[in-house]
Amino acid sequence: MLTLKDNLLIFTDLDGSLLDHDSYSWQAAQPWLDRLSAARLPLIIASSKTAAEIAILQQRLGLSAFPFIAENGAQIVFPPGWRHPARIFGADYAAIVNALHHLHASFAFRGFADADDATVAQWCGFTPQEARLARQRAGSEPLCWLDDQQQLAHFRHALAQQRLTLTRGGRFYHVMGRGVSKGRAARWLTRHYQLRHQRVFTTLALGDGPNDLPLLQSADYAVLIRALRSEPLSLPATRRGRLYRSRQTGPAGWSEGLDHFLLPGKARRIAHE
Repeated sequence: MLTLKDNLLIFTDLDGSLLDHDSYSWQAAQPWLDRLSAARLPLIIASSKTAAEIAILQQRLGLSAFPFIAENGAQIVFPPGWRHPARIFGADYAAIVNALHHLHASFAFRGFADADDATVAQWCGFTPQEARLARQRAGSEPLCWLDDQQQLAHFRHALAQQRLTLTRGGRFYHVMGRGVSKGRAARWLTRHYQLRHQRVFTTLALGDGPNDLPLLQSADYAVLIRALRSEPLSLPATRRGRLYRSRQTGPAGWSEGLDHFLLPGKARRIAHE
């Protein structure tokens, strides 16, 4: 079982995981944020949000000393003290938007590039300023799918011909370069940590959506947080003992997962209540 004294890297999704899906509150997770900070364990955000959005949240969460993964793995951003430039995986944003422009004639969808700040704010429940940050993209495009499911399969095929791929997040579909995922970025960052610190790290990942599955599969231990509005997700059965499915949603489920792996005595008491 894991402990707070282990060489541990923790990767976390935001919306629907560390943050409440609707209110974006992390109040239920604050006790664990305090514990991890006291133990000096890295908590690395891996989100579909942009670097501009995550940087602000990092400050509010007290996590600015750590790198983070943005746009579903399309970008890794390092803290200033690391003196390491941001890394982009896959196609850049201009290439993605250009490819999607040519697909509008065949499929019904709207991406962030097709909307203004006010429209994106309405889609996400953001303020116009927050929407502006969400539109500062580097390597992925969120979109609202307005066509049927049969067309979605054709859309995936059309994207593949452009060396692009599609993943489903909590609110949107996300178009990215082929091979881009939170899991790939997490593996790259874990290797970077190990080289930087000259020791092996154990990884624990927490997430709730389909776009989190590569992240959870890449980690040594995983917490699949119960999603508020989607069907239950599946992971390989070979992860027995290293995968925990939370009963609660959002930051309460996030904390429940850390209880299970890092405070096993408390987790057992909760299970019998």
